[in-house]
Amino acid sequence: MVVGKKYWIIPDCELPPEGEGVLKGHESVVIVNDSKKKAVIKVKLFFVDQPAYENITWEVAPQSVFCFRMNNVEHMCGYKVPLETQYAMKLSSSQPIVVQYGRLDNRQTNLAYYTTMAF
Repeated sequence: MVVGKKYWIIPDCELPPEGEGVLKGHESVVIVNDSKKKAVIKVKLFFVDQPAYENITWEVAPQSVFCFRMNNVEHMCGYKVPLETQYAMKLSSSQPIVVQYGRLDNRQTNLAYYTTMAF
C-alpha cells in the first residue's frame, strides 16, 4: 500500500530572514515519496496582494525523501520567495506523497521552530 495524497495545501507560509544566530532562519517542505515511481510536483504560490506564481516543479525519487528550502533559489526553480510575506502553497503531485512543512524563525531571542503536516 502506497501512503500519501496527490494534492496538498500549506496555508501559513512566511519566509523569515536568516538572522544572526548559528541556526539560520528558513522554511522547508519535506516530501516523502513512498511509490515506486518518481514524483513530479507542481508548486503554486498564493499571495495576499499579487498574482499566484506557478513556474516551480520539484521531483522526488521513488521511495525516498527530499527537503526543499524556500530560501534556496535553485530549489524554487529560480524564483526568489519574498521575505516576511504571507503566502500559501499548493502542491500537485504525479504520485501520492506525504508533505511536512517547517519554519525556523530566529528574529527574536527565543528562536521558534515548528513543523506541521500539510492538508
